Amino acid sequence: MSTISSAEVARVAALARIALSSDEIDRLAGELDVIAEAVSQVNRVATPDVPATSHPIALTNVTRPDVVAEVLVRDEVLAGAPSAENDQFAVPQILGEGA
Repeated sequence: MSTISSAEVARVAALARIALSSDEIDRLAGELDVIAEAVSQVNRVATPDVPATSHPIALTNVTRPDVVAEVLVRDEVLAGAPSAENDQFAVPQILGEGA
């Protein structure tokens, strides 16, 4: 049973000032009817005992807790760098060379 008529689609299109041909109105009425039926099916199975979800696959947070821990010592880190200057990593310039 169709729940959305072509007349309703034409009325909404007119309110939204969207120019649609009669073929487009008929096609959209059918497509909107399919969408309305799908939403209706979801509403029938969405009972209070079905938990709400935003994703079909359960996701878990993969980040670690933010706790204070022993940090790297700057001199040890810089000792392993290919090049260091003024207590920072030194990298080749890629922009503005020759300027």
